[in-house]
Amino acid sequence: MTLELKNISYSYKKEELENSIITNLSFKVNQGEFVSLIGRSGTGKSTLLKLITGLIKQDKGEILINNKSITLGDVGYMPQRDLLLPWRTIIENIMISAEIQKNLQLSKEEARTWLERVGLQEYENALPKQLSGGMRQRVSFLRALLTGKELLLLDEPFGALDSLTKKEMQAWLLSIWQDLNKTVLFITHDLEEACFLSDRILLLYPNKKIEDITVHLNRPREISMLHNHELITLRQSLEKKIAYEKI
Repeated sequence: MTLELKNISYSYKKEELENSIITNLSFKVNQGEFVSLIGRSGTGKSTLLKLITGLIKQDKGEILINNKSITLGDVGYMPQRDLLLPWRTIIENIMISAEIQKNLQLSKEEARTWLERVGLQEYENALPKQLSGGMRQRVSFLRALLTGKELLLLDEPFGALDSLTKKEMQAWLLSIWQDLNKTVLFITHDLEEACFLSDRILLLYPNKKIEDITVHLNRPREISMLHNHELITLRQSLEKKIAYEKI
């Protein structure tokens, strides 16, 4: 699943006011890549994901999946908050995709298999309030994954977790992604996280420019690599770019 944005522009309009969020932005995410979007708040990261999902429409440009214009429902989307329905059990939350997408073949047995794979088989009949933050995020990711979409958009999924849980979730996410060969576009404010997870990092600047940065770290990734000189150097370089780039 290849994603390509060509000369995308988008402005937020309210009454007589118009604020340009994205201007002539282009980039490509190739099949099976893990690409992170980083940048200061207000540079349009979450807006980009909404455009790609089809929740909002760009003013100009094209958004293509496998060279075809994207339509609502073409991607799996995991927002910052898990948004699990509090009155439904964990397995019922996971099965929502099959209820919405009539052509999606997802049985409860398949859902149970995935719950077992992520270590939550004992919680299939639990309610979301009975799970920790990390557990709920696993369920939210499974719900996005089991839409059957090849492109997954993840909007700061681990931002609210403590440092230890976040690192566990990063390793868990990579293990799932490496097995399934999904294409992932991932938003984060955590530069270490971006370096550790990604094949490439797209840095958005307040002046509407974008920088494409390749991460030269071998796969598979291990938590011990967080202390690698290459990763630390890359993170420090990104910090300087974000802090000192002229806008």
